[in-house]
Amino acid sequence: MFGIAIHGGAGVISRASMTPESEAAYRRDLESALDAGYAVLARGGSGLDAVTTAVRILEDSPLFNAGRGAVFNHEGINELDASIMDGKDLQAGAVAGVRHVRNPVLLARAVMEDSPHVMLTGTGAEEFALERGVELVPRSYFFTERRWNQLERARKGDRLSAADLGYYGTVGAVARDQQGNLAAATSTGGMTNKRWGRVGDSPVIGAGNYADNRSCAVSATGSGEYFIRSVLAHEIAALIRHRGLDAATAAREAVSQSLAGIGGDGGVIVIDHAGRIAMEFNTEGMFRGARDASGRREVSIY
Repeated sequence: MFGIAIHGGAGVISRASMTPESEAAYRRDLESALDAGYAVLARGGSGLDAVTTAVRILEDSPLFNAGRGAVFNHEGINELDASIMDGKDLQAGAVAGVRHVRNPVLLARAVMEDSPHVMLTGTGAEEFALERGVELVPRSYFFTERRWNQLERARKGDRLSAADLGYYGTVGAVARDQQGNLAAATSTGGMTNKRWGRVGDSPVIGAGNYADNRSCAVSATGSGEYFIRSVLAHEIAALIRHRGLDAATAAREAVSQSLAGIGGDGGVIVIDHAGRIAMEFNTEGMFRGARDASGRREVSIY
């Protein structure tokens, strides 16, 4: 059973706040990423290639808080984080605080495959990107009027919703390929008006991202500090590996107890070693999609 799940963030997503045109745009980009990732798996490609493909498409969309649609920090700069993990051998790569990388997920994968390290940050990560031929773009590439307006409101001290802050716009994908290998990838722009080089859970292996063929692959979105404190992605993997839970049960227990128990909110997508997919969240909605070899294909928001 091979399959893939994706997310584009979880949070206060109500039908009343979204126009039919806006909802159609979100669904279109989610479907594009989901189907492209699934196509990789259907032709016998690796789970790593599938999650990379899906996340790259979501990073190129201005709708999500990752890549082109990333939020601005306090200085009016987009700082991007991403990670990727291979469940076959627990290899992983991550980047944090990069400012010119068009697709941070590609740089995270280069860190995993072409360096002895797991995480690179800031200018050092971008120097490595130059060496590896990962595409860099001017900072103007990431400018969107919607995100700039959110920053200006935050600077004025206006109370912003979780969606405006960008807590929940993170994108991610998890997959199981035809060889039974699991992979996960996560990418984000962080939170609006963030300061002091803040880094959330998305590039932190075990918190916002994890994959292990013995258990599952996980990608998370939400209040990053809480995902780090609860090591939530690894918690789900541990529940599956050591207690024999399936993806849905493990995800539900982790979100409702480990995450919510310390005041956190958000969501996770999980695919376990048997190819079972779960998409669990404790917010009003989560942009999400799933497709597998059984014929399941769904994209949901609320």
